[in-house]
Amino acid sequence: MSTNPAAASAAHEIEHDVHTHPGWKTYVVIGAILTVITAVEVAVFYIPAMRPVLTPILLALSAAKFIIVVMFYMHLKFDSRLFSSVFVTPLILAIAVVISLVILFKVTPLYYPQ
Repeated sequence: MSTNPAAASAAHEIEHDVHTHPGWKTYVVIGAILTVITAVEVAVFYIPAMRPVLTPILLALSAAKFIIVVMFYMHLKFDSRLFSSVFVTPLILAIAVVISLVILFKVTPLYYPQ
């Protein structure tokens, strides 16, 4: 038994950082949630009243599915925050670039030389 408090604290942090992954029941529930979200996406597509807001709804539902898959099936929910930030930071940067390009091409008039 170590009497060094720093070593005991480090050992406790290592034990605390070890997470148990969920069992098969959790993955069945996550699969069911993903199935329901997909069914809602299909249903929204066939509802004529939803046409004006179809794109934002589908983007939000797709983002929700993406987050669920990444957090559970790629185990980012159970790993270090560093891995999550390595994945999320470039994703946010890519989204910002795409939004910037869309705004740029929407605002800038087309130039057709004669």
